[in-house]
Amino acid sequence: MTETDVVVIGGGATGVGVARDLAMRGVDVVLCERGGLGAGTTGRSHGLLHSGARYATADPEGAAECIRESRVLRDIAGEAVERTGGLFVQLPDDDPAAFDARIEACRDVGVPTETLSADAARETEPELASDVRRAFRVPDGVIYPSRLVAATAESARQHGADVRPNAPVTDIVVTEGTVTAVETDAERIEADHVVNAGGAWAGRIAELAGVEVPMAPTMGVMVAVDVGGVDSVVNRCRPPDDGDIVVPHVDRVVLGTTSTPVEDPEEFSTDEAAVEAMLSEGAAMVPAVADADVVDVYWGVRPLYAGDDGGRGRDASRGFQVHDHDVARLTTVTGGKLTTYRLMAEAVSDAVCERLGVTEPCRTADAELPAGDAEKLDALVEEFDAAGPADTDIVG
Repeated sequence: MTETDVVVIGGGATGVGVARDLAMRGVDVVLCERGGLGAGTTGRSHGLLHSGARYATADPEGAAECIRESRVLRDIAGEAVERTGGLFVQLPDDDPAAFDARIEACRDVGVPTETLSADAARETEPELASDVRRAFRVPDGVIYPSRLVAATAESARQHGADVRPNAPVTDIVVTEGTVTAVETDAERIEADHVVNAGGAWAGRIAELAGVEVPMAPTMGVMVAVDVGGVDSVVNRCRPPDDGDIVVPHVDRVVLGTTSTPVEDPEEFSTDEAAVEAMLSEGAAMVPAVADADVVDVYWGVRPLYAGDDGGRGRDASRGFQVHDHDVARLTTVTGGKLTTYRLMAEAVSDAVCERLGVTEPCRTADAELPAGDAEKLDALVEEFDAAGPADTDIVG
């Protein structure tokens, strides 16, 4: 049996972020993940480091969070991110008024933009379609999720956290309305508090404690194609829709994504038509996609919260939520974006520390992750069993 202050259930970006934040405040933490770190949503994302421009029109608060957090990650995350920059492009079928409105919304929330003519945009990115009407530049980037998770977990460990991949939690022990312990397949861990950071599986984890967290998971497909020469993230300037993002890697691009509601984050049917749609939509922005070889196809499930209005699919909030429960000593985090994982972890850690009587402030925004050496970082990816399809061509 182990005794600790806090058990964190879930080893995606948010879970390891919580473990790091709490450990840096002097809290004793054990993190349990049923598989390798980042094996859920985190490692199966498109890896876009959002500037906030995508959300500026419909969700200004979320956009402002993205631009702040993307700047933090550029400062602290080393080889786990690339500062590629990004373009929002207007194609002939896209509403010019929406283009102008998005630029104005970006300025309102502090996302810097630079408007480019069609010729200037193609000079910046020669692979862009010949019918691009105009574009604007934003500070998007690329996240390598496996590296980010491994670096965050290593920082947590350096500050005293016990990080346990491949340690599935089988039960949450509730005694007289209070969480007192968790049980894994190997042992019982007694704790003063438990954090449910299970992502799309948060509802199932909450059920172990007899509480309900209504999730609204959606699946999305990512298609990697053998296209080089694209240096910036390319976004279609229209309301968020299927296939409107092209994320560059060294010698390929990742096309994404769809948003289809699913009932089960593990059992869902994939659709070849969705793959074809990604290729078609990607080729509209980057024509070389049409004739390129598909080198990988993978699916991820977003941990969206149903909320009071029961929103589903693209109608569900992309913001994050921190939940208290009828049982004491349990906190759940849902929703959010990979770009804002550190902020999510800070909000969770603030709530937990208030209950534990810990007054140390958050320091994670100012402390660099151990991510400056790619070779050492990739060794950590292997140690934490954190490799995932989102960056398999980069890591190692």
